[in-house]
Amino acid sequence: MLALRLARGSHPLVLLRRLMVAAASAGVGFLLLCALAYALAHPGESGASVLRLSWCLIPLAATVHFAVAVARTDPSTRPRAGLSAVGLGPARLAVLAASSIALSGTLGSMVALLFFLHLRGDLTGLPFDGSAAELLASERSLPLMAVLTLLALAPLTATAAAALTLRPRRTKDGRDPLPAEAPANAPTGLPWGVALVTAGLAVETYAARSASGPSFPLPGEFGSNPVGVLGGWALTALGLAVAGPAITHFCGTLLQFLRPGPIRLLAGRILMEESRRIGRPLGVVCAVASAVITATTVYETGPSPIGPLTGLGAALVVVCTTATLLTSAAEARAARAVTTETLRRLGTPAATLRSAAALRAAALLAVFAPLTWVVAALAAVPLSG
Repeated sequence: MLALRLARGSHPLVLLRRLMVAAASAGVGFLLLCALAYALAHPGESGASVLRLSWCLIPLAATVHFAVAVARTDPSTRPRAGLSAVGLGPARLAVLAASSIALSGTLGSMVALLFFLHLRGDLTGLPFDGSAAELLASERSLPLMAVLTLLALAPLTATAAAALTLRPRRTKDGRDPLPAEAPANAPTGLPWGVALVTAGLAVETYAARSASGPSFPLPGEFGSNPVGVLGGWALTALGLAVAGPAITHFCGTLLQFLRPGPIRLLAGRILMEESRRIGRPLGVVCAVASAVITATTVYETGPSPIGPLTGLGAALVVVCTTATLLTSAAEARAARAVTTETLRRLGTPAATLRSAAALRAAALLAVFAPLTWVVAALAAVPLSG
């Protein structure tokens, strides 16, 4: 009840983020129900049904990633003076943030169920009654427990991830402080990230050239792709996420190279301090963008296997990863609000702060854009052959 009251009194931007979490949960729930409908309509193709269900893990992971970012930036659950005295310490506030994510995710799952039943023709009185009855196996009854399990997957996973991320860390004297901030030392994930990207490209190349590998049906068409291609892309995405903080830290170091002025020094130091907070979302966005470029390159001369459900899943991944990056950027801006206010009181011109922000964005674009293109080009070579 307290989480619902906090949601009602939140800033419109915060409410928009929660509605986006609900919309993403609705999209994932609808994809999962469509995979269930395919399994009901094709009882003899259990392998293809499991693979279609597995394909939904990508938008599910993107939705969970976005939900965690929204929970981290929820201002209504930040510790304030006096809240601990009334029983709202860091642990209780983390539970409230997770409850808010659970509420948004459950709302999205309910919308997904209503829309799915409406398209099947089980609900009437609205436009598009039964317009997808054949595709969604309307002639077969839905197993209740399977439907509830699939619809609960996104809310439960997002809630558990948010609670795990926001849990307070106990100090040596037994007290609960906030979740630990990023340490000042440089990130060290670059070697592991490079290794994972290399392994992912190698797996993708081997799977693409293997004619006898298992197929991976896309949820909207009856075409297929090698399973290893998706596994290779997952390794590549993980590698870019791991390497993202180190690359962002390198961008900050690069800005301060060779006698930096005040603007370059300020921009570089901020990037170095925020490398862990925005580096991982940047790496994920880089991976998604490279996948989009690869798909465009591969299918620009031939028939595209992108169906309506495949398009929905891809749109969910792109929107969620982009929104996660923007949310992480907003979190970083809020974290340095005290520093920014101090600089303004010391007489720093607003133009200097804007120039530093533009320089940070330009430095990240100058490094991550070529990296995205290189990964996409390397991934497209075996798929185009």
